[in-house]
Amino acid sequence: MMQKYLPSVTEHSKGKDNTKVEVIVADNGSTDDSIEMLHREFPAVRIVTLDRNYGFAEGYNKAFEKLDKENKEQQRPLPDYYLLLNSDVRVKADWLTPMLDYMQEHSEVAACQPKLLSDVNPKMFEYAGACGGFIDKYGYPYCRGRIFNTVEEDCGQYDEPKEILWATGACLLIRRQDYWNCGGLDGRFFAHNEEIDLCWRLNLMGRKVVCVPQSVAYHYGGGTLPKGNPRKAYLNFRNNLTMLYKNLPDEELKSVMRWRTLLDYIAALQMLILGRSYGEFKAVLKARRDFKAWKKDFLADRTRIQSNAKVNSPAGRTSISILWQYYVKGKKRFSKL
Repeated sequence: MMQKYLPSVTEHSKGKDNTKVEVIVADNGSTDDSIEMLHREFPAVRIVTLDRNYGFAEGYNKAFEKLDKENKEQQRPLPDYYLLLNSDVRVKADWLTPMLDYMQEHSEVAACQPKLLSDVNPKMFEYAGACGGFIDKYGYPYCRGRIFNTVEEDCGQYDEPKEILWATGACLLIRRQDYWNCGGLDGRFFAHNEEIDLCWRLNLMGRKVVCVPQSVAYHYGGGTLPKGNPRKAYLNFRNNLTMLYKNLPDEELKSVMRWRTLLDYIAALQMLILGRSYGEFKAVLKARRDFKAWKKDFLADRTRIQSNAKVNSPAGRTSISILWQYYVKGKKRFSKL
């Protein structure tokens, strides 16, 4: 993937007045020849090596910590921004400028994302983020341009900058100070829902998250775990419940969690009845058991987040049930909600 996608990143990642942005690859304990390939084919790229695979979330935390430490030791300036970018993202010239300009003009914005299109079919939005993320009253994420498995064609219908709840982890620009002020990604998640949790915490702190569609990136997608994978189902359900526990206000927590119990078991039975995967069915049940077992470990996080919250109902967290809108009312597009 890197051999295919990294050239566009190194060529087109420039800041204001054509200043070069430093491209850094974090090697998350790879066991192939990735490092040798980088030294051979991309000698200008800086490599931050980690001793093992920490997952998406903690991998970024460890890489940023190590990067900042190296910069301080070498008396190099610390960056104003971090850009989280998957290894399967293709970009074009000047793709960074609109996001950087927007952030510089809006100091209240902590993070943003570009319009994310499919690299397989560039006319279509990409599943993992599309044109900015939202979340419904029961914790189900959806996007401008993608609700569940319905992905829209990009016809310019979402080309205005929009305040959102969450920006995709496939391509997320965030102020370095905001990243650490809110605690970074939650490494315990390993992968899935970690960027939604991060952005939700930013919103509760009174900081904003925005999609800037004047910037465009192309994501291949599906490079970590394919759809229908029990491990993916497990991480999604466990982490989503944990995220809700951490971030929901006191007055909503019990009600939402009761509804989620019902909805999660319905989802598990649907997986079993429709024959999608017995492994997925078991993964959902295990995710709920494991959430109950480790919920106590997040009590201090919840207490801190709620006590420091400046915003009770952040932008991008809607009062609708996206399940009802999609499956009962037949509203498959964001513009129809």
